Amino acid sequence: LGMKKPPHSTISSIVRILENKGYVDHKAYGRTHEYFPIVSKEDYSKKTLKKLVTDYFEGSMSSLVSFMVKEKKLNIEELEDLIDKMND
Repeated sequence: LGMKKPPHSTISSIVRILENKGYVDHKAYGRTHEYFPIVSKEDYSKKTLKKLVTDYFEGSMSSLVSFMVKEKKLNIEELEDLIDKMND
């Protein structure tokens, strides 16, 4: 609502950064490019979670879990799902 669209150059820069990092690729059709993901949502989620644990919880998954439980942001079912994802 009332938000302006970002300039094409901004979007293009962001997409090129994502491509350089290995998250997206493209097909060229003349001067037009079609971009598509090359990393699954699940793989991206795992990588992001591991980075979070490393950067903010000194590499300790138990510290992250303890924090989430203490903040009441994680129930038992979610905890089990988190453990399953980390063990893949």
